[in-house]
Amino acid sequence: MTGQRIFTVSELTGSIRGLLETRFPHVSVAGEISNLRRPRSGHLYFTLKDDQASIRAVLFKMQQRYLERLPQEGQQVVCRGRISVYEPRGEYQLIIDTMELQGAGDLRLAFEKLKRKLAAEGLFASEAKKEVPSCPAHITLVTSPSGAAVHDFIRVARSRFPLVRLAIYPVTVQGDQAHKEMIQAIRDINRHLDTDCIVLCRGGGSIEDLQPFNEEELARAIFASEIPVVSGVGHEIDFTISDLVADLRAPTPSAAAEILLPDISEIRTRLARLRATLTRAMTRLLDSYRDRLALLREKLRDRLHPVTTMLLKVDHLAERLIRAMEVLLNSRQRQLDQLETRLRSRSPAPTIDLAGRRVDELHRRISQAMLSILEDKQARLAHLAGVLDAVSPLATLARGYAIVRKEGKQGQVVTSSGETRIGERLEVLLHRGRLRCRVEETIGPEEKDKKG
Repeated sequence: MTGQRIFTVSELTGSIRGLLETRFPHVSVAGEISNLRRPRSGHLYFTLKDDQASIRAVLFKMQQRYLERLPQEGQQVVCRGRISVYEPRGEYQLIIDTMELQGAGDLRLAFEKLKRKLAAEGLFASEAKKEVPSCPAHITLVTSPSGAAVHDFIRVARSRFPLVRLAIYPVTVQGDQAHKEMIQAIRDINRHLDTDCIVLCRGGGSIEDLQPFNEEELARAIFASEIPVVSGVGHEIDFTISDLVADLRAPTPSAAAEILLPDISEIRTRLARLRATLTRAMTRLLDSYRDRLALLREKLRDRLHPVTTMLLKVDHLAERLIRAMEVLLNSRQRQLDQLETRLRSRSPAPTIDLAGRRVDELHRRISQAMLSILEDKQARLAHLAGVLDAVSPLATLARGYAIVRKEGKQGQVVTSSGETRIGERLEVLLHRGRLRCRVEETIGPEEKDKKG
């Protein structure tokens, strides 16, 4: 035995426990319950046996809430759980998560058959899943209002996100008609309720108890729902057809609440961190801008120095220019005053006054001559107008005569009927106005004489 490792009992038992728990993390074992006992702790201890062997089993109190019925002595059951070792006694045992009555094999076969059928039709495909809101404001639970599952969900939801609105659509979750009630609930919610998601919710149980959630009609109703459906049915190891077709599967009702709703305390903490991060970032940014502004101010001051010097020089030159202009203007004003004095002494005003009087006299004499000439011309014009009126054709027209002209030939005057033809258009000038006529008949002077 030289060189061979020597284990202590604890080391060996621990190693065996590690091997068993690694090799059998999830097992299903069928057998008969015997030696069932329930101490004050509330845990159930019993032996699971068949004709040839037995194994110790334990069902802890916290797992019993997911069973519809507690197991009884002598029942044939199928237990699901994991293998572990109770080290103080070196005994391996089955730690049970859930159990169901034996005889559910037919239901298992039906489950697998329906699972393959719906998978082939694409009801489980990830691309067919509807997006579940990351923080739904309104959740509708389809569940039994008296079960432990709904209270678990509400408790977790209220503790994590008190702002969420919860509604309960009451249904039965076990029995032959349960799946029909859930189908009707999903359809009613889609038609009448404004909700962000639907949660199918119930505790764990045997395959018989969970059979409503394995019905094909319910699976198709979930798939057809326009509102995302979350399945929170059973315990961690329970899987139903509803879990597979739902848009999101939670292992338990309380886990569904945890998955759907953020923890408001974490949100507050995150907001506080974000606020602090934003404050630090803004402080750094403001400090950076403040430093840049100071640097730019220094650069601007350096660049403005020559400009300031130049402005001072311009002000000095402007002042000198103003003084020079004042001296020049004063000098020019004195020269102007001297010239005005000299001009006044040599003023031509008397000569201009005399010439003005002579102009006025000439204007008077010219005006009188013009009036005399105009009177003579007006008298002669009146005489000539009278003579002109005497010989004017217009005066003749005023006595009832008319002038006949052809249209379109530059106003050719017609003096004889022979100058016209039947149908020709003529223009007749009267003393007041004109006439446009058409020749209907021509009568020569000879015919007129005959008629006379």
